[in-house]
Amino acid sequence: MSFRSIILAASSALALTTGAAAAKDSIIVAMQLEPPHLDPTSAAAGAIDSVLYSNVFEGLTRFMGDGAVVPGLAESWDISSDGLTYTFKLHSGVMFHDGTAMDSEDVKFSLDRARAEDSTNAQKALFAGITDVSVVDPQTVTVTLAEPNGNFLFNLAWGDAVIVAPESIDDIKTNPVGTGAFKFSNWVQGDKIELAKNGDYWGTPAVLNSATFKFISDPTAAFAAVMAEDVDVFSGFPAPENLPQFEADPRFQVLVGSTEGETILSTNNQQPPFDDVRIRQAVAHAIDRQAIIDGAMFGYGTPIGSHFAPHNPAYVDLTGNSAYDPAKAKALLAEAGMADGFETTLHLPPPSYARRGGEIIAAQLAEVGIKAEIINVEWAQWLETVFRGKDFGLTIVSHTEPMDIGIYARPEYYFQYDNKGFQELMTGLNATTDPGKRIDLMQQAQTILSEDYVNGYLFQLAQLSVAKADVQGLWTNAPTQATDLTAVSWAK
Repeated sequence: MSFRSIILAASSALALTTGAAAAKDSIIVAMQLEPPHLDPTSAAAGAIDSVLYSNVFEGLTRFMGDGAVVPGLAESWDISSDGLTYTFKLHSGVMFHDGTAMDSEDVKFSLDRARAEDSTNAQKALFAGITDVSVVDPQTVTVTLAEPNGNFLFNLAWGDAVIVAPESIDDIKTNPVGTGAFKFSNWVQGDKIELAKNGDYWGTPAVLNSATFKFISDPTAAFAAVMAEDVDVFSGFPAPENLPQFEADPRFQVLVGSTEGETILSTNNQQPPFDDVRIRQAVAHAIDRQAIIDGAMFGYGTPIGSHFAPHNPAYVDLTGNSAYDPAKAKALLAEAGMADGFETTLHLPPPSYARRGGEIIAAQLAEVGIKAEIINVEWAQWLETVFRGKDFGLTIVSHTEPMDIGIYARPEYYFQYDNKGFQELMTGLNATTDPGKRIDLMQQAQTILSEDYVNGYLFQLAQLSVAKADVQGLWTNAPTQATDLTAVSWAK
């Protein structure tokens, strides 16, 4: 072979290699929390939706990256003049990943299961207003409500409202079968979940052929994994102090957006002494929000004074109701007969905002005489003891469900707030469709929670992600708990 031929052959091989690298069709996404199981319709763990929402499971409607609610499995719908009956027309040709058809019977099964008396759906209240689900034909289903609900289409976009099938429901926690652009492939517990492209997807197909979700809970290990390029994306990066280093490195892009996550010092309103509003108010005035944002999140986060996202048009700034004032906190404790303070527990799940923020809050509470015993718990333990068992005094968690102020109208919810006036206000909000009136009611609701000091309202969680520079199509903001990969690709 001549020297020229060797050079041409080498050049061709290099071009092929370069082309193959440019045409990457897989991605590795890291997250801090691993799902406890894989059924989004029977648990409060946001990590389930973070992996499966839109990728594997779909609902009648869905959220887009900008927060808009658009058609999902329902291509269209009609609403009766009285606002009580929704008639959904389903997309035709939709198949579950096991090869069975998705039709109106599956919609009826899913909604009836979610609202059943024995339902374990974490957001069962979203479906409480449904009085009937009827199959008209395989592609048409009607849903009847007891009263108009201005949030109904929004509620159907939640991960808790995805459509599942009776044929695969028994194994859904370990072998989820949905209708999405990716299908579940494998789960190595403690390590990773693998998804594969759904070649028979009814809608716009995914660009990627496969996706792997890796679970890295330790912030130091997260930093190391990204720097070594062992992962392509880290969604919800847990070490914000490292972000400037990534921003200065041309190998990476840093995405800073907003979430629906109200980060709060959740308070057990039925456990003494927190059943006294003066004690809850004292706790609120003992907290320096900005110190927590700076110390735990390195400045990323927006202070909040109620359970509402600052980017929502109905938001009202109520942070002044619980301004940092240790002297006032001590005076309130004395007024409530606890001048010497008291002891309580502070349960901290794994996320950095909780573990780091908890250390700061415990020190701040100690300054006014409240001794909070820190109890670090894993996520499954938090769900069992705090969320379901209500066995706690204080805890820190970010409520990342979209526009979820309605949870305060549920006395059985884990912080056990029971206010009949607030419950009536939420009932009125659900029945109201006029945008202006809805904003007024939402602002009233925020004010009630702020003035009742139900929880310690800390900050709106920022969405912090790090990705390789040539990954495109990721959501910057997080309007729901999702790492939607359906439109993600590698730049050519």
